[in-house]
Amino acid sequence: MAERTSARKTSGTSAIRFEAQMQRTGGSTILRLPDEASAKLPSRGQVAVKGVVNGHAFQTVLEPDGTRGHWLKVDKKLRQALAVSEGDIVALEVEPTKDWPEPDVPKDFQAALADTPDIFEVWESITPMARWEWVRWINATKNLQTRERRVEVGISKLRSGKRRPCCFDLASCTDPDLSKNGILVESDIRNMRP
Repeated sequence: MAERTSARKTSGTSAIRFEAQMQRTGGSTILRLPDEASAKLPSRGQVAVKGVVNGHAFQTVLEPDGTRGHWLKVDKKLRQALAVSEGDIVALEVEPTKDWPEPDVPKDFQAALADTPDIFEVWESITPMARWEWVRWINATKNLQTRERRVEVGISKLRSGKRRPCCFDLASCTDPDLSKNGILVESDIRNMRP
C-alpha cells in the first residue's frame, strides 16, 4: 500500500507542487498536470517521477498529452488508497528522477519474450526507460494485426541487437484508448486543466 510521505523526503530535491482534478478519460482515471507544472519538467515527452498525492507516495512515468503538457494514469491501487472520486481535487508533489520504474509488459509481448530465450539477455540489459519505449510502441495501436506485427518486429529488432524501437513520436500521447492523433482526448468531465 502507498505510504504517507512527501516528495522532498523521497529524493531530497525540490518538488513541483500543484493541485489536479481526478478525471475519467477513455475509461481510465487520470490526473492532468496544470500547464505551469508541466513547464517545470525536463521534457515534453515521458518523464519518470517520484511523487506524493494526498500524502500517498508513488513512482510512475508521466505521459505527454500531445499539447506540451503531461498526465498520469491513476491505477486502481492508488485510487483505492486515496479514497477519492472523479471530479475531486488532489494535492500533488512530483519530482523527476533518473530511476525509471519497470513498465507493465503486455501479455502478448511477455509471451513472445518468454518464447525467445535467446533475446532475454538483450531485454534484461536495456534500461527500464528503453523497455518503456518498447511497451509504448507496441501498445500504441488498437489494430490487432498491427499490434501482432509490432510484437513480431520487436522480437526481430531485439534479436538483431536493437535496444529501442524507432520512428515514433515520443512526445505524443500514444495510448490508443486515451488519445486521438497523438493528443489526449477530452476528459469525460470536460474540465481539462485545474
